[in-house]
Amino acid sequence: MKKQNKHLVKLILAVLLWSVVIPMWGQDESAAGYITVSGVVKDKQSRKDLEYVNVSVPGSNIGTVTNSDGAFTLKLDSAKYIPYLEISHVGYRNVQVNLKPGNLDNLKILLTPYTNLLGEVIVYANNPRYIVEEAIRKISLNYSGKSNMLTGFYRETVQKGRRYINISEAVIHTYKTSYESRETARDRVQVLKGRRLLSQKRNDTLAVKLAGGPTLSVYVDIVKNQDALLDMEGLDFYQFNMEEPVQLDNRLQYVISFRPKVILPYALYYGKLYVDYEKLSFTRAEFSLSMDNKAKAVQAILEKKPYGLRFKPQEVSYLVTYKEQNGKTYLNYIRNSIRFKCDWKRKLFSTGYTVLSEMVVTDREENNVTPISNKLSFGQKDPFYDKVYEYWNEDFWGTYNIIEPTESLEHAVHKLKKQSR
Repeated sequence: MKKQNKHLVKLILAVLLWSVVIPMWGQDESAAGYITVSGVVKDKQSRKDLEYVNVSVPGSNIGTVTNSDGAFTLKLDSAKYIPYLEISHVGYRNVQVNLKPGNLDNLKILLTPYTNLLGEVIVYANNPRYIVEEAIRKISLNYSGKSNMLTGFYRETVQKGRRYINISEAVIHTYKTSYESRETARDRVQVLKGRRLLSQKRNDTLAVKLAGGPTLSVYVDIVKNQDALLDMEGLDFYQFNMEEPVQLDNRLQYVISFRPKVILPYALYYGKLYVDYEKLSFTRAEFSLSMDNKAKAVQAILEKKPYGLRFKPQEVSYLVTYKEQNGKTYLNYIRNSIRFKCDWKRKLFSTGYTVLSEMVVTDREENNVTPISNKLSFGQKDPFYDKVYEYWNEDFWGTYNIIEPTESLEHAVHKLKKQSR
């Protein structure tokens, strides 16, 4: 916590200027040579849809996550024999799903919750602060010591009330240097392909943008970016407590909650860290910006706004997950949600907005990796909204894997496409 600029996202609010949008991307070539597996993942007992569940191909770097409806799709090379998928989620037993020709669509996958986790394992005698410190010390051992190129899918949506007013998506590359230094100065993001849809309603006069959108994969990787949260010196600002342990990938996890214990000139976080019991690697983090002081929260997340607009933050939350492969732990998924209200001076009622951004790693390469040049890299202050253009045909993504859109999002896309005609 050496710097006040510790916060991970910045909002740009501006008066929306209407303009004609010209498609940036041409028609995709036919994406032959792959098969598509689709399904929904549910809790076996309650039949509740499970969101952000890992869906991966064992022995490879290919994967995705379920959406908030529990649904997923995964595109696989038809030339490769892939006998099964592995499904994993925090608090549940892993499941392997056999892939059989003719039975690849609309799979129904049920996960069984873990119960009676503790058994003979005694974890409460451990000092939670000490566990976090040891996990930080072991980062260079537990995470990749090589440069990696991640292929990911990024989505950013803005809702006014319950109505979508902006939907933007992209396939990205993220170049990450070794985790040994925990520095992000040479880490870069490049947008390979993207698109957007924007509300054409004249009463949608406020443009809501995230500065640096896809760079979420760099700056919110709290294990790699020591300035984000897991800084040894910054641990003194928090109170740590041991919570009930859980299972993830059939491995026991410490769950350590934290909350601010000091008052600083800027807002701190509260949340939970998940640490592998045997390896002491961070596997998951859930945390939110403290709203105890709204002025500090505004300072943390608001880059700029029009004169006369009043900004009232309500929630800024993050989910970051990691996945182990071949003895090392890698970034898997990041989600950021920002809720706030805005009103103009002299107006009686405020309007609620929700900005959601998420990124899933769908593939990874760590051999013969070439850095992304500064010319091609996406800037931390660049609005993603301004960098992609409207183009929404069904085959747009080709063979790239994405996060399956929810039913409500698909409905919103249909309405926004009709408005733009």
